[in-house]
Amino acid sequence: MGLRPRSIRARGTLLATIVAAVLLCLLGVAASRLFRVLTYEEARGHATRTASKIVEDVRSGTSGPVIEPDPNAPVAQVFDANGKVIMSTPGAASRAPLSTVRPPPDARAATFKRCFPSGNCYVIQVIRASDAPDSSVVMVGSPLPRVLAGGLGDLFNALVVGTAIVLVGALSWVVIGRALRPVDRLRAQYEEIRAGDLSRRIPEPQGEDEISLLVRTINRTLDEREQALERQRQFASDASHELRTPIASLRANLEDALLHPDDTDFQEVAGASLRAADRLETIVDDLLLLARIGSGRESKEDIDLSAMLRSEVDSDVKAEIESGLHVHAVRTQLSRLFDNLLDNARRYGGGEIGLTARRHGGEVQVTVTDQGPGIPEQERERIFGRFTRLDTARSRDAGGTGLGLAISREVALAHGGSLGAEDTPKGARFVLRLPLSSGAQEPTADR
Repeated sequence: MGLRPRSIRARGTLLATIVAAVLLCLLGVAASRLFRVLTYEEARGHATRTASKIVEDVRSGTSGPVIEPDPNAPVAQVFDANGKVIMSTPGAASRAPLSTVRPPPDARAATFKRCFPSGNCYVIQVIRASDAPDSSVVMVGSPLPRVLAGGLGDLFNALVVGTAIVLVGALSWVVIGRALRPVDRLRAQYEEIRAGDLSRRIPEPQGEDEISLLVRTINRTLDEREQALERQRQFASDASHELRTPIASLRANLEDALLHPDDTDFQEVAGASLRAADRLETIVDDLLLLARIGSGRESKEDIDLSAMLRSEVDSDVKAEIESGLHVHAVRTQLSRLFDNLLDNARRYGGGEIGLTARRHGGEVQVTVTDQGPGIPEQERERIFGRFTRLDTARSRDAGGTGLGLAISREVALAHGGSLGAEDTPKGARFVLRLPLSSGAQEPTADR
C-alpha cells in the first residue's frame, strides 16, 4: 500500500501504462508470430514452385547439369540415388547438401526450415522425382529474412513495443494533467475563498460536464456555509441583544436584595428572579431551535398532517381539516410551527380562531385566522424578523420572546414551503404552504 501512487494523475498514468503494456505486448507477440508465419509460408511457396518445376524438367530430361536460379529460391540441388549432386544452381554443386533429410518412403515431399552457422536460414523443399526407390531427389532452398534468423526481429519488435508503452505513459501523464488542471484551480480558488471572503463564488463555466457540475456543487456548499456562518453570527447577535434585559433584571433584583436586606421581601425577589430565569431559558431554547432548523441534524419522516392538526387544535379553534394530507417533515419542528401560530392567534387575536387545511395542487395549504386588530400591510414581512414586536407598549414578559413567527417561517422554508401574512377583512390571516409527500391520499371532506 505504501507504494501506491497518491495522486489521481499518477494512478491514472500507471493504470493506462499497465493496460497499454499488456495490450501492446500481446499485440507485439501476435504480430511477430503472424510475421513469422507469413514469411515462412511465402518462402515455402517459392521453394515448392521452384522444386516442382525442376522435377518436371528432370522427368522430361530437358534440363542440363546447371539449373537456372530462381531469385526467390536461389539454391537448388538434384541428387541421384547415391546422394551425388547431378544438377544444381551455379555454385551449389560444390557446396555441401542443403540437408541430409529425405522424404520418408510413404511420401514424396517434405518441407522444413534449417539455419546455417553463417546465420542464413532457409525453408527447404525436398521432392522425389518418382516413386521408384532409386529416384533422384530435388532439394530447393528459399531464404528467410536475416532478422528472423538472428533474433533481430524480436529485438526490433521489443523496441517498438517498449517505445509505444513509454509514449502511452507520457501521453497519459500530460492528458490527465491537463484534464485535472481545472480541478487544481478550483481547489486553489476554494481554499482562497474558504480562508477569506465566503460571499465570493467560483465563476461557473458553461456546459454540463463534470467540471461544471463540480463548480455548481462547490458554490452550493459555499452558499450553505455562508448561511450557516450567518446563522451563527445572527445567533450571537440576537443572544447578546435579547438576553441583556432579563440578565440585567435578574442582576438588579439580586443586587437590591444584597444592598437592602432589611427592606427586601425574599419571596418577591425570588419570584422576580425566577421569572427572569424562565425568560432566559425560553429565549435560549428558541435561539437553539432556530440554529438547528435546516441543519439536517433531525431526520424527516412521512407525517399524516391531517391527524397531527386534529391533535394540535383545542376546543377554542374552529377547524376544517381535509383528510389524507401527508408531508415529509420533522415532526417536532412542524408541531412547534402550529403551536406558534395558534398561540399567536390566542395572544393577540381575540375572538374566534379558525384553522383550515386543504389540498391545493401539489401543496397542502394551512390557514390560521383570528378576529384581532390585524397586521398593517407594511408590517407583514417585518413580523417574521427575530425579536419583532408590533405593539411597542406591550411588555416583554407579556409579549413572549419575539421569536415565535421567526421560528415558524424558518421551519416552513426548511421544508420547502412558505409562510406569510395575507389580506383578510378582519383580524390576521397566516397561510402556510408545504409540498405534499408521496403518501398523500385522495381528498375526503372532514370537519
